[in-house]
Amino acid sequence: MKLIILDRDGVINQDSDAYIKHPDEWQPIDGSLDAIARLSRAGYRVFVATNQSGLARGLFDIETLNRIHQKMVDAVQQVGGHIEAIVFCPHGPDEGCDCRKPGSGLYEAIAERSQTGLRDVPIVGDSLRDLEAAAKVGAQPILVRSGNGEKTVKQLSGKLAQTPVYENLNSYALQLINEMDPQ
Repeated sequence: MKLIILDRDGVINQDSDAYIKHPDEWQPIDGSLDAIARLSRAGYRVFVATNQSGLARGLFDIETLNRIHQKMVDAVQQVGGHIEAIVFCPHGPDEGCDCRKPGSGLYEAIAERSQTGLRDVPIVGDSLRDLEAAAKVGAQPILVRSGNGEKTVKQLSGKLAQTPVYENLNSYALQLINEMDPQ
């Protein structure tokens, strides 16, 4: 089975500078749920890796985060998709943990859980830290313009300047599946 890792805010759902603090604030980006369903049907194991510093900041608790994630999982299932697991960093940006992107800890946890190497695995994000973490583990960083992606395009440099850029998760999923099974 193939593996794909997605960031949450800005890739699957609308992002907010004020954080997604309640299930009612979680709103999918147009086409993202269908994209996950399409990837699932194409044999991809879909994982989500997300920084959630709102926990450390006291903006919401773990029960609320679990309800937000359950809303996302349920919405994906309603359109025929499956999220295998969601891993998250609960730490603030100044805590120095290894799991907060651009650290690679979340991706390493997914590799261990899935018993799969990450070389060339597509990791879809909308921020520079998503792409930097993907590069650290030898994965294939993919940038989407949704969320913070438009701003991130202007920050690409060095090795990351070659990062493929797509309009959103749906356009990337269509391209990926088409490459897999050109008709």
